[in-house]
Amino acid sequence: MSGIASGVPYKTYLSEDELPRQWYNVRADMQTGHAPILNPATLQPVTVADIEPVFCTELAKQELNITDRYIDIPEPVRDFYKMYRPSPLIRAHYLEKQLGTPAKIYYKFEGNNTSGSHKLNSSIAQAYYAKQQGLKALTTETGAGQWGTALAMACCYFDLDLLVYMVKVSYEQKPYRKAVMETYGAKVIASPSDTTNVGRKILGEFPHSGGSLGCAISEAVETAVSTPDTRYVLGSVLNQVLLHQSIIGLEAKLALEKLDVYPDIVIGSAGGGSNLGGLMAPFMEDRLAGRSAPHFIAVEPASCPSLTRGRFAYDFCDTGQVTPLAKMYTLGNGFIPSANHAGGLRFHGMSPILSQLYHDGYLDEARAVEQGDVFAAAELFARCEGTLPAPESSHAIRVAIDEALKCKEAGEEKTILFGLTGTGYFDLAAYMQYNAGTMTDVIPTDEDLERGFATIPQLEGIQ
Repeated sequence: MSGIASGVPYKTYLSEDELPRQWYNVRADMQTGHAPILNPATLQPVTVADIEPVFCTELAKQELNITDRYIDIPEPVRDFYKMYRPSPLIRAHYLEKQLGTPAKIYYKFEGNNTSGSHKLNSSIAQAYYAKQQGLKALTTETGAGQWGTALAMACCYFDLDLLVYMVKVSYEQKPYRKAVMETYGAKVIASPSDTTNVGRKILGEFPHSGGSLGCAISEAVETAVSTPDTRYVLGSVLNQVLLHQSIIGLEAKLALEKLDVYPDIVIGSAGGGSNLGGLMAPFMEDRLAGRSAPHFIAVEPASCPSLTRGRFAYDFCDTGQVTPLAKMYTLGNGFIPSANHAGGLRFHGMSPILSQLYHDGYLDEARAVEQGDVFAAAELFARCEGTLPAPESSHAIRVAIDEALKCKEAGEEKTILFGLTGTGYFDLAAYMQYNAGTMTDVIPTDEDLERGFATIPQLEGIQ
């Protein structure tokens, strides 16, 4: 395989001084659709006071903020960012050559930290606000384990205790993720568990359940609200998380500007929405302002197709139905996805921000891809670019390759940007299954989806 063309950089780095000083709040620019989060007891829009028992006060304020376009990054958080940010923007020269495409493929690589993912961008902010409030501990859920690992690192840094409810199927598939979380001082429990009321209820109904993110959220919230000096934090879906993750897109846009490049297509894997939402936010700012903007594609697993087959409705974010109600594309809070290896993409709903943008046509397209196709793309990428990608990020790789091949067929020189937000070194069991030809994927039937839809609450008079 031939090398990089002379004068064309492989990696583009920003300087430490160019690290953004503010996060971008896309909600302030959205023209419609500030569908409020509802208090399930009153069905009225939640206030900061309503959600303070669950979230840190400052995070509660960020969750409900629809007016401030830019929010300052606290200096202690920005100082922590400097340990691994700005992250590189990489031109996938070798993948381009292997595909024989005229497309230019760039990816923003977020794996240069021990958590191996973008999740640290929000976990360190959330831990900072908890410490500032004088809290002693946090609870959370994790699927594939990237969020739990990132939060364990952040809590260790700020001397906070952490209890992680890890989806049982991932707990069993990825023991080394658990080991890293415990190395940073976190306690990890497989969910559903017998440590909470909601966990015991779910185990009573489904004793062999592999769990879900919705179930793990219920357990983490229950524990947080019943434990003094403790709050719950979430790694995706929420508005506050997409705010913190905008650091990805802000850096990517600035790095591309240094190359005098603007993407035609922006692609991100989408489970809860933090990865895609963070990458596309500053480019979506252009779309919302009426300027030229990329074609945005969300990629989700066919086994958990909230955008492509879900319903746009108010639903609980957890299986135990204890969280506020959010307007989002959802498969129903009772939907239990198959036990596949894209653990971080197995949430029943999608970010309210991304859901509204998709509903209004600003997020152009959603695609669902099957696991075998995802791992084929992952291995091709690893062989060309030298990084073993996480299964979650590989969904975006799959569609980036597909788009590059379309450019080859049409003879079009488009610029493609996608997010590589995790490394796959804890997912070797999945790669082994793929290489052995034993990997399977379970795609929900219409009947399976209907059972999930039946758990969506029917709210009279609320659209």
